[in-house]
Amino acid sequence: MSGNESFHVAALQMVSGTSVQKNLERAEDLIAAAVTRGAKLVALPEYFCLLGRNDGDKLDIAEDPGKGLIQSFLSRCAREHGVWIVGGTLPLKSGDPTRIYNSMLVFDPLGIQVARYDKIHLFGFSKGQESYNESLSIKPGEAVPATFDAPFGKVGLSICYDLRFPELYRAMRDVSLIVVPSAFTYTTGSAHWEILLRARAIENQCYVLAPAQGGRHENGRRTWGHSMLIDPWGEVIACLPEGEGSVVGAIEPGRLEDIRLSLPALKHRTM
Repeated sequence: MSGNESFHVAALQMVSGTSVQKNLERAEDLIAAAVTRGAKLVALPEYFCLLGRNDGDKLDIAEDPGKGLIQSFLSRCAREHGVWIVGGTLPLKSGDPTRIYNSMLVFDPLGIQVARYDKIHLFGFSKGQESYNESLSIKPGEAVPATFDAPFGKVGLSICYDLRFPELYRAMRDVSLIVVPSAFTYTTGSAHWEILLRARAIENQCYVLAPAQGGRHENGRRTWGHSMLIDPWGEVIACLPEGEGSVVGAIEPGRLEDIRLSLPALKHRTM
């Protein structure tokens, strides 16, 4: 593609349940629908393949890196549709039988894995009867920024709770797009989701694509949804408040360049 050609991306929103097979079937339908709308990069939400009834369910479906039902599914979808797939998250074995890596894998249009990021910031929250502690079943990845090169520029990878740690995004350096697959709780999402996403876009002067879980799940959990695409000025291009579907919008390299030229904040950094 030429330097200023637009590139359409999609964030899928799901309400994943306790059946891996049903979740994959629904994800495949949503990918196909996004492609018909012109998407050339499709990002799935965190836990797209399973939101189980307890933490142990993730361990039961954990795959060895490089092989397994879920990884084969992502590779096939990328290859068959000829698009980039940012595979939300799936559980990969960590070497610790009690914990998995919550991993994001990226596949190019040939179905080849080109990037992997293991979530490093693990969510912990307790208020009233609502309580989460991801460290019980998830092992944190190495604190190293993960990126890959797409036709329109560099893409930075992060997952859900990472959104609260701006230093991770600063360390990515000169990304055109940040992807944030998430399963924000209704409580924290309603308070902080959009403002954090817009802040990351503004301070890094890049697009932000945020696929999310959005609805009431079989396990009783309620997620916030509001999957969205945000431009480098912090404007929301598209948003899906709740329920399954997708948001599709264009990455415009020319707009990104104009914003960085008119307000060269990234060049003004002293730290």
